[in-house]
Amino acid sequence: MTNTMPMRMRAAVKDGVTEVRVLMPHPMESGQRKDSSGNPIPAHHITEVTATHNGKVVLSAQFGPSVSKDPYLLFKFQGGVKGDRVAVSWVDNRGERRTDEVQIG
Repeated sequence: MTNTMPMRMRAAVKDGVTEVRVLMPHPMESGQRKDSSGNPIPAHHITEVTATHNGKVVLSAQFGPSVSKDPYLLFKFQGGVKGDRVAVSWVDNRGERRTDEVQIG
């Protein structure tokens, strides 16, 4: 299943600090739950998240199966001006990838 839902992102700068908010639609299945027939639901979760500002990595994180469905991430970094772009990418345990960008407002 390829996730076609875009991430919902907002970025704003105040006093030289850029705050980025990201909602990542993803099922985040741990592999521990069972369906209605009692069969295990296969693991499907984000493993790596990276955020870049003007091509420079400002966030690198590892996720695991205990993160809830549709993770919400808020982070801040020094720098950024209105009009710059911030890109957030993730990779999951099935090799699926997603990258979305937002302009700093």
